Amino acid sequence: MGKSTAAFFAGLTLMGAPVLAQTRSDAPIAAKKPRDVVAPFGAMRSDPYYWLRDDTRQNPEMLANLNAENSYADNVLAPLKPLRTAVLAEITRRIKQDDASVPYRKNGYYYAIRFEAGGDYPIMTRRKGSLSAPEEIMLDQPQMAKGQNYFAISASEISPDNRLLAYAEDLVGRRQYTIKIKDLSTNTTTADAIANAEPNFVWADDNKTIFYIEKDPVTLLSKRVKAHVLGTAMATDRLVHEETDDSFYMSLRRTADDKYLCITLQSTVSNEDRCAPAKAPEIFVPIAKRERDMQYRADHIGDHWVIRTNLSAPNYKLVSVRDGDVTGGRAKWVDLIPANANVFIEQFQPFDGFLAIEERAGGNKRLRLVTDAGKSTVVQSTEPAYAMTLNINPEVATPWVRYTYDSLTTPETTYEVNIKTGKRRILKIQPVPGYDATKYATERVWVTARDGARIPVSLVHAKSFKRDGTAPLFQYGYGSYGLSSDPAFELLVPSLLDRGFVYAIAHVRGGEEMGRKWYDDGHLMHKKNSFTDFVDVTRALVALRYAAADKVVAEGGSAGGLLMGAVANMAPKDYAAIIAQVPFVDVVTTMLDASIPLTTNEFDEWGNPAQKAAYDYMLSYSPYDNVIAQEYPALYVGTGLWDSQVQYYEPAKWVAKLRATKTGNNPLVFRTNMEAGHGGKSGRFRRYEQQAETAAFVMSRVGISR
Repeated sequence: MGKSTAAFFAGLTLMGAPVLAQTRSDAPIAAKKPRDVVAPFGAMRSDPYYWLRDDTRQNPEMLANLNAENSYADNVLAPLKPLRTAVLAEITRRIKQDDASVPYRKNGYYYAIRFEAGGDYPIMTRRKGSLSAPEEIMLDQPQMAKGQNYFAISASEISPDNRLLAYAEDLVGRRQYTIKIKDLSTNTTTADAIANAEPNFVWADDNKTIFYIEKDPVTLLSKRVKAHVLGTAMATDRLVHEETDDSFYMSLRRTADDKYLCITLQSTVSNEDRCAPAKAPEIFVPIAKRERDMQYRADHIGDHWVIRTNLSAPNYKLVSVRDGDVTGGRAKWVDLIPANANVFIEQFQPFDGFLAIEERAGGNKRLRLVTDAGKSTVVQSTEPAYAMTLNINPEVATPWVRYTYDSLTTPETTYEVNIKTGKRRILKIQPVPGYDATKYATERVWVTARDGARIPVSLVHAKSFKRDGTAPLFQYGYGSYGLSSDPAFELLVPSLLDRGFVYAIAHVRGGEEMGRKWYDDGHLMHKKNSFTDFVDVTRALVALRYAAADKVVAEGGSAGGLLMGAVANMAPKDYAAIIAQVPFVDVVTTMLDASIPLTTNEFDEWGNPAQKAAYDYMLSYSPYDNVIAQEYPALYVGTGLWDSQVQYYEPAKWVAKLRATKTGNNPLVFRTNMEAGHGGKSGRFRRYEQQAETAAFVMSRVGISR
């Protein structure tokens, strides 16, 4: 698009807002180079844009296409610059510049992170013995990030003797980390550098051995657990476990009481914990051998293991087993907290004398405390939609449990509650300068889906809002992997509410807000329920006069981007605009290719298209494969060149096909971050730049100009 065309668009208005129309002759048009994609049973599809895939990220023609799309997006969105700037300024004003976390105590030190005014990255600190002791800077991330286009520290672990800090660094955004070791006694980094690793590792009690997970360099799967002894060559690292089943992910952790190191092996339908004493971690023994459709997670306290399992308990239960009775089987498991058809046990942490349990009831995540004597206490909330989450609790010999609470109106609040006295105290309320929670109200609405399921919807709006069918609606959804979309406080949302929006989270099937069945009814051969649930929520909120039918916008990312792509195909007239961030939209082609990261791990999530029934079902909803000649809503599509979760070429192909097929003049913009991956730009402030742009985009589609 030339300057004259951009100026022409800038002069158009709709209800006072700039009109963004797509001029098809100016939009980047990708070449068609048909390639046959063949399924093992013989089905064949012709893919005209397969060539946009380049695993090296260096193909000049592909990069030219992405850069042309970025330039086109710049020009089309140019009229929105004042609105985008205003929204970004509002978001950043709500961030306390010199903020700090609540310190937590571990092994004689108090640990915290803090930000300096204007800083994008935190400074990791600790103090010995008391909060009044001198501050020791462990990692000065602002200094470390200088000169880097992308920078992330995604995990860190202190050695048991408090001397060594291991941390995982990513300078690309592809989530292939390098583990480095810093000697805090000398403030120097050792020569040890473990490349191509997961950001997940544990120390042995000898203070010189670190266990880490090595990734496959092509598929990025977590493949091998190794033990590295400081000062030795990586080539000599001991192989501890190699996973031969590519449907399993791996992670490492210490038990709550620090007595054991555990390798957790997890697939969609099965788990296995292999643990060894932290003092002598030579042989890792299964707490229970893996079985298909049996999931569990074990933690240790005192002389026994506490285990969360779905064994004869779809919503999970807790069982226990004595140390001497761990045989790799389940014969000696004893029920501790029984299953409940109406309550889903999500997580737990054992303490000396009691258990802290995260559970879901009525669509909300709450905290329950259960003493060894059986007394059970549910931590209460006065709001209709909220989330409680266990916080950092590194010491188990305490009556205090730390957790966080937030809602769509309440900024994150860190609490401690005492199991013995019931006393609760606030440790910190997330500071949000200029925000007044009394101006807003949150609701929980239940929508009946077309098949009779009752879908919970979390809503927030200004207290001055009138339910008269004239308001714009911003609706968010995800609905995959059993991951629930909790009604958490977001810095952008007040900017929407102050402009008259109702903000809604549709808790569609595919998450676990309503228990395990909620997930089972939203994946594999039931995946379309996620999409129809979302549309049914939209239509119900319009019918209930929460929103105007022509002022609904929607957003989802990653698997939520799949949701957006499917909804755009199925119900384009229900939405004025859709934001699809890092969207998983080329479902069949990706799931046919085992070399693509995550594919083999997710056959039990989406299905294996090597089987005809699964292939046909996935093909019936895959957004890329179902683009047709129809008028689509205004679309904003975002991706990262280095994305390791959803490869950049999925949205690139989808956009190319939409450009060649869709009718009408609603704008389609495609933004590729050339220096980031799945999570977007790094840094505390930079990540809000694109969010401000997408907010301005959807605001413009419902007639809001400032």
